[in-house]
Amino acid sequence: MRARDDTTGASTVDAPSYREMVRRMATAQKAVASGAPPYSILVNRRVGRLLAAWAHLRGLTPDSVTAISAVLTFGSIALLPTVAPSWWLGIVVWFGLALGYAFDSADGQVARLRGGGSLAGEWLDHVVDSIKLSSLHLAVLVMAYRFADLPSTAWLLVPIGFALVAAVSFFTMILNDKLREVHAARHGGPGRRSVPTSFRRRVLLLPTDYGILVLTFLALGWPRVFFGIYTLLFLANLGHLVLALRKWRHDMVEIDRATGEAR
Repeated sequence: MRARDDTTGASTVDAPSYREMVRRMATAQKAVASGAPPYSILVNRRVGRLLAAWAHLRGLTPDSVTAISAVLTFGSIALLPTVAPSWWLGIVVWFGLALGYAFDSADGQVARLRGGGSLAGEWLDHVVDSIKLSSLHLAVLVMAYRFADLPSTAWLLVPIGFALVAAVSFFTMILNDKLREVHAARHGGPGRRSVPTSFRRRVLLLPTDYGILVLTFLALGWPRVFFGIYTLLFLANLGHLVLALRKWRHDMVEIDRATGEAR
């Protein structure tokens, strides 16, 4: 829409409205990652779009949006080992982590609105994510040790194991993409793969979604209930990682065989 400036007689372009910006972003979304669970696609990505439109209209940079995500996320994580569990704390922690996750989605969308991301921005985003994934489970460990009346201290191995699973999963997924990009640069062909995933498979992957993990904190007022759900999610994530590592290793072997680089 154009408006006339009466002082100069020139035409100026009105700034897009918030609603127009959201519509514009909806047509410029990147492709859905293979294996992305429904929460990330149907909830977090859409909320992130609304936050990205708001941030862009206010001139925030992608790094600024990442910083907002980090403050919300780490502020919520810090509450776990320092404040006794209660129903209201569960709501606060859930809301802070969920909103931080949505801003984590928004920073990339803001980058695309500004013409594309940068290596420095991607580096910062991945560093924040890696700290988040490990520190959240370590905070649960300290919370369980200080406040939860668990039947045995052996249950403390669950958040330790969950931290290990989260770190290995995150690192390996990034490593897979980078190795494929290196292979593509050396030998040609596609880099990152995007394989269509059925809705049924996406639903089965729900326990591996960070957004579902965040929802469990709503049960924080009932520590044993929370820890029971948390343990089930850990077992699901462990099982998924074991199966995924086998598949990913097979993929790399097949790539080596195709290029005569088998070890």
